[in-house]
Amino acid sequence: MPDIAQLIGGKWKLIILQILIFKGTKRFNELGRMIDGVTQTMLTSQLRALERDGLVSRKIYAEVPPRVEYSATERAIALTDMFHAMHKWWVENGEQK
Repeated sequence: MPDIAQLIGGKWKLIILQILIFKGTKRFNELGRMIDGVTQTMLTSQLRALERDGLVSRKIYAEVPPRVEYSATERAIALTDMFHAMHKWWVENGEQK
């Protein structure tokens, strides 16, 4: 079983999870527009890893063109308090002058 650093470590996974937990279900291109600097290849890779680890679910709609939506799973939503704690720490310590 991977440790927490493997599950949510890295710049992009945290940002993806934050968006899906706090802003809800998003399509691939929506996520790409919301995350400044991420490439399509990196976004695809990170979403697949998060899905494999049970933190993101992917729903494919049988439409033309196909529509794919990504959502935070209950396992990811359980990280909400951690995100709030990280935000609080940043407000208190992150921008020291």
